[in-house]
Amino acid sequence: MSRVTMIDIYKHPITQKYVRRSGLAHAIRVADIALELARERNVDVDLAVKAGFLHDMGHYLFYKNGKWDFEEYRTNDIHAIKGAERAHKLLIRLGEEPSRAKEVSMAVLLHTDSYLPAANIQRTPLQQVVADADELDEEPSGRHHYRTITEDEAFTRLHSLDERLEQAVAEAMHS
Repeated sequence: MSRVTMIDIYKHPITQKYVRRSGLAHAIRVADIALELARERNVDVDLAVKAGFLHDMGHYLFYKNGKWDFEEYRTNDIHAIKGAERAHKLLIRLGEEPSRAKEVSMAVLLHTDSYLPAANIQRTPLQQVVADADELDEEPSGRHHYRTITEDEAFTRLHSLDERLEQAVAEAMHS
């Protein structure tokens, strides 16, 4: 089974619909940060980048009149639940190995605790990488969701991520 690439994920209609609405520039930046954190922490880089890229794809309901509604989000947030299901469905459709799709989905689910009652979440190393990467790119009042990126720049950055992933996976296999 060949690896599902970031370009494969980006081109899919599910990604185009949900990741774009939740902030494509933020998704790419979190994937970039997740790659570096995963390398530092000896976590599967492929899973970390995919989960980082897809982590906010559940935000769809919190847009009003085409604009991100931060207060609505803070009041009714379940984006991680919705995003986990969407990420799993997307990866399975693209041919990702089911257990790996589940790991990505669980990292999406647990990248935030904003929808949970006060609790101490015990995350796996992968889940912690994604949560930390998201937190490192956050801006007050959800402004990170408003950053824009052109189609060409998104494609270029995701292609670069794929190249860096291939290199990181090859390095991990030889160490």
